[in-house]
Amino acid sequence: MIEVKHVTKTFDGFRALDGLTMSVPDGSIYGLVGPNGAGKSTILRHITGIYRQDEGEVLVAGEPVYENPAVKARIASIPDELYYFLSASTRDMMRLFRGFYPRFDQKRYEAMKDIFTTVNEKQPIRRLSKGMQKQSAFWLAMCCRPELLVLDEPVDGLDPVMRRQVWSLLMSDVAEYGTTVLVSSHNLRELEDVCDHVGILSHGKVLVERSLSDLQENVVKMQVVFQEKELPQLPADLEILHVSQVGRIHTLIIRGNATDITNRLAVYAPILMDALPLTLEEIFIYELGGEDYEVRDIVL
Repeated sequence: MIEVKHVTKTFDGFRALDGLTMSVPDGSIYGLVGPNGAGKSTILRHITGIYRQDEGEVLVAGEPVYENPAVKARIASIPDELYYFLSASTRDMMRLFRGFYPRFDQKRYEAMKDIFTTVNEKQPIRRLSKGMQKQSAFWLAMCCRPELLVLDEPVDGLDPVMRRQVWSLLMSDVAEYGTTVLVSSHNLRELEDVCDHVGILSHGKVLVERSLSDLQENVVKMQVVFQEKELPQLPADLEILHVSQVGRIHTLIIRGNATDITNRLAVYAPILMDALPLTLEEIFIYELGGEDYEVRDIVL
């Protein structure tokens, strides 16, 4: 659905995107994660056609998106900072969106009144609370029936019940209509529950891009107790990302397959050994450990 190829973007001498390349498959929920200033919002604005890249290509459904109304009609977006006309209500914006999006579903709009019950559709959006404004944004965006839905910190400000309701609606659209969802968020625990693909950004580049299952299978957390209290000399070709110790328990974050690593550590005849899957948050921390992030001794 989305192909971004070697995209660069510079603002007043600052290179926000530095040859960024990424690919979002059709019908997937793709989580875009990275530290502040990594370029997440910048690339989302390229994908939605707000910015024009200095170099490279940004393609949606095989076509350039910038100044391409036909492609933009297939995309709905909820930015981190919402914008509406000052006096516009949710119903006013519905009429506006209905004119832009040929697939706008009026019946769905009416049906969603039973979901977003706290939102007064006739009240100016600027007078609503932050959480209600986000609900209004989801209400409108999902009624556009987009092929691609681009979300920047989408559930920020929503209460836990509404967050679950919104994610349920999104996943239902992905399953039923094949909607592609690209979401940027700092809430990695939440992304782990909904995403099937992940891209990790740093300094305007994609460091890692894989399916979530492949990402979790490629890094393992080993908790090991050896015969001696001290850590033995491990093979130099074992790619250890982090080591910590609490009492006699050594925690090793190692890149590779859990079975292979377990077999290699077994030759040291450990008293206890356990392989644990890493969360997306842990993967994020250790993948960025080689960048500007020093991972200190964290008890995991």
